[in-house]
Amino acid sequence: MKNLKIELKWAIIFSVVVLLWMVLEKLSGLHDKYIDYHLYLTNLFAIPAIVVMVMALKDKKRTHYKGQISYLQGVTSGVILSIFISLLSPITQWITTYVITPEYFPNVIQRSVELGYYATTAEAEATFNFKNYVVQGLIGALIMGILTTAIAMIFIRSKRQ
Repeated sequence: MKNLKIELKWAIIFSVVVLLWMVLEKLSGLHDKYIDYHLYLTNLFAIPAIVVMVMALKDKKRTHYKGQISYLQGVTSGVILSIFISLLSPITQWITTYVITPEYFPNVIQRSVELGYYATTAEAEATFNFKNYVVQGLIGALIMGILTTAIAMIFIRSKRQ
């Protein structure tokens, strides 16, 4: 477990960044007044997500591998980190849904029906709910984490091994 301390630390940092982003979205009105823009602006979270992943991989390279890391070592670390982030995502989703912004789902359901994205409230509720967002978070964190790692390690890996 000692070898995984860095990945666990950065998974927790990543989760805190997610929660801070959710607070920022709420405070900026993206969960109510400006909900029409949420669909687009929430994707900007990719920027801090990538930054945190790169910082984690560089930390692993510097701390654990003494500055010399192969592509495979980095990808392995990134996959483990992504698994930890994925496993923490239901907790961050719960905090987001029930503590930070409990009005998000009712607001997005109402607005998506008003705009005609869904014919009925029931159809919108089938999409916008805690369970679906937990599943999306689990899968999305894993896929995006692994993809980010695979690309970042091209640049982070040590050139001479």
